[in-house]
Order: sequence, then C-alpha cells, then structure tokens
Amino acid sequence: MKAETILAEFNTIRKDLEEDKSDLEWLTLHHAFCFISYNMGDFQKYLDDQQARGAFEEYDG
Repeated sequence: MKAETILAEFNTIRKDLEEDKSDLEWLTLHHAFCFISYNMGDFQKYLDDQQARGAFEEYDG
C-alpha cells in the first residue's frame, strides 16, 4: 500500500465537505490530511508495517 494512495482518498473525502473552519469535521479532516502529507515518510513506514501484518489483504486496488 502506498501512502499516496491513502492520501489521495483522504483528500477526496476532505474535498467532499464544504470548507467551513467552524465545523469540527472539516477541521479534523483538513488538519489530519495536512499532518499526514507533511510526514509522508513516517506514514509510509506505518503502512509498510500494517501491510506486513495483513491489514490490506482485503483491499482490491
């Protein structure tokens, strides 16, 4: 599993919401997306570990 794949889907979900800086759901998605995108190397290491544990076996991508 590639970090870019997960991040692209996360961004799609984030963009499905109207930008509303007073909405906790939008703020959560936005800042989680930003944090993950700034820490792609660590996120990829996490995904590699999860893949080794079988977390993505059911994913058909």
